[in-house]
Amino acid sequence: MTRSPSASPGLRRSLGVGDAVVIGLGSMIGAGIFAALGPAARAAGSGLLLGLAVAAVVAYCNAMSSARLAARYPASGGTYVYGRERLGEFWGYLAGWAFVVGKTASCAAMALTVGAYVWPGQAHAVAVAAVVALTAVNYGGVQKSAWLTRAIVVVVLAVLASVVVVCLGSGRSDAGHLWTGASGGVGGVLQAAGLLFFAFAGYARIATLGEEVRDPARTIPQAIPLALGVTLVVYACVAVAVLSVLGAERLGAAGAPLTDAVRAAGVPGLVPVVRVGAAVAALGSLLALILGVSRTTLAMARDRHLPGVLAAVHPRFQVPHRAELAVGAVVAVLAATVDVRGAIGFSSFGVLAYYAVANASAWTLDRARRARVVPVVGLVGCAVLAFSLPVVSVVVGAGVLAVGGALYGVRWWVGRRPSRA
Repeated sequence: MTRSPSASPGLRRSLGVGDAVVIGLGSMIGAGIFAALGPAARAAGSGLLLGLAVAAVVAYCNAMSSARLAARYPASGGTYVYGRERLGEFWGYLAGWAFVVGKTASCAAMALTVGAYVWPGQAHAVAVAAVVALTAVNYGGVQKSAWLTRAIVVVVLAVLASVVVVCLGSGRSDAGHLWTGASGGVGGVLQAAGLLFFAFAGYARIATLGEEVRDPARTIPQAIPLALGVTLVVYACVAVAVLSVLGAERLGAAGAPLTDAVRAAGVPGLVPVVRVGAAVAALGSLLALILGVSRTTLAMARDRHLPGVLAAVHPRFQVPHRAELAVGAVVAVLAATVDVRGAIGFSSFGVLAYYAVANASAWTLDRARRARVVPVVGLVGCAVLAFSLPVVSVVVGAGVLAVGGALYGVRWWVGRRPSRA
């Protein structure tokens, strides 16, 4: 039986299909496309586009599973709610733990990316300022976040379109670069797919906003595939354009692939524009990440898996204001004190674990064999990509999930102990 959210005030249902698609695009078409192509090319070599295709297939399966579940359970929390309702409380908790911990690290990474592009010498200070500013935007209401995200998406898409046109229109573009050069083999392609998957995972933000969209049974199943489809087209165009100019080897060695590509295409004047686009994209990702993490925190606090004080909803703005402030504070501390860009692999591991639970939950919705094909492919794909990531990412990610499981076990054991008179 589906659980009622709680007796606390509900969140305002103010988002339509267009708003939800924009929030998903702001999450996916973010800093990942500016940074992920280099490491993915280093892993896959000439198999980069194949790795992108594998990531797209897994992302599609996850998106379809998430859309079906979100239509059935239109409440904040995403897979935390789906796993709890379909598989049991522990699996929902584990999905929520993986999402909150992994995405909090991603928030700090995006904030530091903003700082690195805007003012490299003061990257940490700029990162903290970005976190504070965007937390304030989210505090003012989800509709304000949707408006800001729409503006960010327009800017980033314009920059990416310029990169594609410049690269493909230059005389230095060579179609032979798309498939020639050393290949990373099957393992390299899968690792590249896992790294690129990190940039696709933003459609989870649409599902976590299930309590804030109008007519969720119709809106969410429309918004998720639309946002993913647009993102796939954009990523494919950018990957082909950049690869055609740099080739797999140079792309793999590039620290800033898109700026290197426009410079190699003979248009160095576009480099500052690309840098601004990267900073704006990172801001868009950070905005959507804080939005999604705070909603999952709200759902877990309602069920007392996190402190109950975080379940409060602001009476005026109708947002989980305490959860947003808590997430913002933790991210600001991380952004001020550590360099978490190396935690992207760990974040990918956590996100893949999160979607594995989503696919397993979707598998229980329908007994028809045909309806179960997509969640099975998604579940297997998540497992394969997760364990194809760098060894350090797998070890750290598995360790953090184990810690979360242990905390759940302690809470369960304490709850079962009889109270003494």
